Amino acid sequence: MNGDNQKFDKIEMNLSDLAAALPSQSPALSAEDRNGLVNALQSKIMSLSGKHSDVLGSLSANVLKRVESLRDIQAKHDEHEAKFFEERAALEAKYQKLYEPLYAQRYDIVNGVTEAEGISNEEPENADAKDPVAEVEKGVPEFWLTAMKTNDVLCEEVQERDHAALAYLKDIKWHRIDNPKGFVLEFYFDTNPFFKNSVLSKTYHMIDDDEPILEKAIGTAIEWYPGKILTEKILKKKPKKGSKNPKPIMKTEKCDSFFNFFSPPEIPDDDDEIDEEIAEELQNQMEQDYDIGSTIRDKIIPHAVSWFTGDAVQADPFELEEDLEEEEDDDEDDDDEEDEDDMDEDEEDEDAPKPIKRKNLKGDAKSGERPPECNQQ
Repeated sequence: MNGDNQKFDKIEMNLSDLAAALPSQSPALSAEDRNGLVNALQSKIMSLSGKHSDVLGSLSANVLKRVESLRDIQAKHDEHEAKFFEERAALEAKYQKLYEPLYAQRYDIVNGVTEAEGISNEEPENADAKDPVAEVEKGVPEFWLTAMKTNDVLCEEVQERDHAALAYLKDIKWHRIDNPKGFVLEFYFDTNPFFKNSVLSKTYHMIDDDEPILEKAIGTAIEWYPGKILTEKILKKKPKKGSKNPKPIMKTEKCDSFFNFFSPPEIPDDDDEIDEEIAEELQNQMEQDYDIGSTIRDKIIPHAVSWFTGDAVQADPFELEEDLEEEEDDDEDDDDEEDEDDMDEDEEDEDAPKPIKRKNLKGDAKSGERPPECNQQ
């Protein structure tokens, strides 16, 4: 038992050196942040050591000495890792300041606040003031909508019914948060006929700021105008014959929409009450939600112009190669399935005197067909 205590004391001594190793003055991390980073690394290694204490107890004296040497090496690695995190945070902060004025210039041109070089602000001589078609077009219409539709992740989330509302999107921004760790996405909208909010936000709380481990996500409650809710559809059902109430029955159902992004999956407080199947489904929903959020943060916001023009689609040969490989795999799987079907049919022909006609199951999707659009009634 004393041997185990000495081992854990050794861990604490080695990892406590991390605090002294970190620079005392840093523009990126405060003293509290530095201590938190060291504590996180220390807790991580301590937890791993606790799980394997039974393994260490079975080792011989010589092997234990070798393990202690390995722990010294690990402590030095963790020291470098802590410095890496600190320097990376400082580097990100430095370049974020360089990006901000460029994002501001982009905002001004997209929204017609300022004009690009070489374009006159004067109206054409033949412009008719009464003709709305002849009105001078300002900015870049549907800039963010087009950029989002071009991205392979977001194009699956943006529905046709969302286009009119997303055309009012003026800007998307993001920033980190420290307590708790995570980041916030902010969507700035012009006055529109769909909802009252001028800003819709999505906050991600991360368990580990350096790894994509999502704790929970929180979205803005959208203040929809009556009859303009894009996340719902209204179904009208005729009353039964002979019913005393001749009015149609109104039923509301959820509908696919990008604006569901602001209503992320909720995690129950008591995990013990969730069965395995529901937990797996919830996990998948959270992963998909984070994938959308990180795509907006890492791809759409910094490279919006390239997504608008389509250059971003052609600029990533690695993703294109992966897509081609996936298509080839799918084709091979389809060929294998067709071969199996042919074999099954041959066996049926041999065993059965007459061919068996298979009934079409109601609701089966035909190849190449898309599901019907979710139109609001």
